[in-house]
Amino acid sequence: MDMEGRLAAIRSRIEAACRRSGRQPEEVTVIAVTKYTSLETAEAVLAAGLTDIGENRWQDVKPKWEAIGDRAVWHFIGSLQTNKVKDVIGKFAYIHSLDRLSLAEELNRKAGALGLEPVKCFIQLNVSGEDTKHGLAPEGLEEFARQLAELPYIRVVGLMTMAPLTGGPDSARPVFRRLRELREQLNEQQIYPYAVTELSMGMSGDFEAAVEEGATYIRLGTVLVGSQS
Repeated sequence: MDMEGRLAAIRSRIEAACRRSGRQPEEVTVIAVTKYTSLETAEAVLAAGLTDIGENRWQDVKPKWEAIGDRAVWHFIGSLQTNKVKDVIGKFAYIHSLDRLSLAEELNRKAGALGLEPVKCFIQLNVSGEDTKHGLAPEGLEEFARQLAELPYIRVVGLMTMAPLTGGPDSARPVFRRLRELREQLNEQQIYPYAVTELSMGMSGDFEAAVEEGATYIRLGTVLVGSQS
């Protein structure tokens, strides 16, 4: 199946998940995760009608970014080292992996020095509690959110998490539901002068459950682009 066919099948599954949960498909943005794939694959994603591309290492995305530029909306979805902020600042519209104050402070410093708009970030939470996953523990969310509120060049747009890789949608669903609840709690605390609206959750094996539980961004790799290099 070609890219257009795979995307059509994915969109059909998203629409069905939205019907089951009383949502609209327009509320869900598909991020094509093109890490480990070629420039040609990224171009095929754009040709198929998607505009949002997710990558996790600057050294890998650099040739794609230089070729595609602002034809895509770029999402940094991997763990970001503080010393790599200089490479990604101003190039990625969204950072999905903000999980520590030192990273936030460096993003804030660089954005301010360059005169950029506030960096749109997702706070990454380790809802499942797995040792192998990055992210804050949920109980640390409020304190971290308040620290971020002091940084003028950081704008928290949402929360992000990764579900367990084993167990399928059944084990993922409680993780997704909990992230939605944490977003609701964060908004009730009124830490920011705006509503935090986004949820980045769901990947190839569990995105339908994520949509049913409120995902606004789903990060799709294998099911959309395969694993070609």
